[in-house]
Amino acid sequence: MAKATPFIPINIAVMTVSDTRSEATDTSGKLLCDRIRTAGHTLAEKIIVPDNLYQIRAVISRWIADEAIQALITTGGTGVTGRDGTPEAIQPLLDKEIQGFGELFRMISYQEIKTSTLQSRAFSGVANGTYIFCLPGSTGACRTGWDALIQDQLDSRHSPCNLVELMPRLRE
Repeated sequence: MAKATPFIPINIAVMTVSDTRSEATDTSGKLLCDRIRTAGHTLAEKIIVPDNLYQIRAVISRWIADEAIQALITTGGTGVTGRDGTPEAIQPLLDKEIQGFGELFRMISYQEIKTSTLQSRAFSGVANGTYIFCLPGSTGACRTGWDALIQDQLDSRHSPCNLVELMPRLRE
């Protein structure tokens, strides 16, 4: 009989990128925080940052330098308008991009929003041993990203493999 794999809670930070949202109106950030806690993980920090490349990069840099934070999720700023700069802020910080994340996110989103998913530049990667997931700003996109992709990959019990089991090897 196979030995059951234990659940390993991790510390996850959440950033909402927006010029207009406040804690009262940030439904996407709230959804992610609720999902993180419900899954049994610890919410390390939650912040709203304006659509400003340098402010986004400053917070992300602080989080990836903090060994207590093992993953982070951003919501917002992944579109194609002039103010959408989350990819430009974060991608230069990545050691490795997890290309399948964005591809799968858009494939799953297509079932819900059809060709509008091409406007999403959702992506994921690893920086200094920290997983980074960048989602669009809509609450629906955050629900899709967490429920269909992130939740299982941040669950040590998910088979046949998951990102948590790779954490000890990320800084090799």
